[in-house]
Amino acid sequence: MDAPPRKEAGRPVHGRPLLALGLVTALVALVAVAWASLLFGSGDVTAGDVLHGLFDPDLSVKGQLVVREERIPRTVAGLMTGAALGLAGAVMQGVARNPLADPGILGVNAGASVAVVFCIGVLGLTEPGQYIWFGFLGALLAAVLVYSIGSLGREGATPVKLALAGAATSAILGSLTTAMLLRDRMLFDRFRFWKVGSLSGRDADLLWQALPFIVVGVVFAMGLGPRLNALSMGDDIARALGQRVGSARLAAAASVVVLCGTATAIAGPIGFVGLIVAHAARLITGPDYRWILPYSVLLAPILILFSDIVGRFILQPGEVQVGIVTAVVGAVPFVILVRRRKQVEL
Repeated sequence: MDAPPRKEAGRPVHGRPLLALGLVTALVALVAVAWASLLFGSGDVTAGDVLHGLFDPDLSVKGQLVVREERIPRTVAGLMTGAALGLAGAVMQGVARNPLADPGILGVNAGASVAVVFCIGVLGLTEPGQYIWFGFLGALLAAVLVYSIGSLGREGATPVKLALAGAATSAILGSLTTAMLLRDRMLFDRFRFWKVGSLSGRDADLLWQALPFIVVGVVFAMGLGPRLNALSMGDDIARALGQRVGSARLAAAASVVVLCGTATAIAGPIGFVGLIVAHAARLITGPDYRWILPYSVLLAPILILFSDIVGRFILQPGEVQVGIVTAVVGAVPFVILVRRRKQVEL
């Protein structure tokens, strides 16, 4: 589809050169916040330690050891998780034409969480690669369950019904996760930070095993822009434009399952990111998903890493987990976006 979509709710707000410049600016901001994530936190780490830790580490130097063993995996986890959740939220909003669509609100993250805890606590599986497959399975089952419940009734899957079904499913799955954790004190201690969403202490093996899935999910989702543009104008118009609506929705669902399952296996259930970032990207770009998706893949890691850095300083010498901070940090722009109703409409 060559022409961008035209909707009554909004038009492309900037020309291509300005949007491209915005992407470059977002990339620079992402590099800056990633540098800050490597530099700031507990322990004395200098800029020189960060450079040496990245390119020529001497692990006898405490600062470089901290960068190599803790800060780099933590930052990479934030980049991967943010990119996955940001894209998943944008794809879900586009395919469902639902401004409330978010992997956390619709229960997809909760499904992945309960499956990961089940594989570890009940089945006793310990390989990081197994976490990811169970994350996929849980995300898929939760998405099917929420859509099935939300589709009941004459009017079908309306945004409000899907949000209510997602909230109810998240509550039930969250209770199941808590019940499994409370059965085993050691399991609870191990996963109590993971359960609220954390980047700290991520296993490098898990990140390496998750990386191919994140790359495949991101590449696949980035190619959905034209299809999402057609779907956002309604099924009838999408068919008139030559789109196969069923296959487009299936492709979008597959990308969301891969991205959400992997992100949850890495960092636990982090909510609110996909919802906020997709609206922020739309505020900049207008309704064209060929621009919303690349903006989302850059803005979401910025939000995740910034929230993680803030969480390191709030309760020193302890930390507040990133899943808690994103909810607080995301609330302010969410309220602003909701008040600007024309920008929030899909």
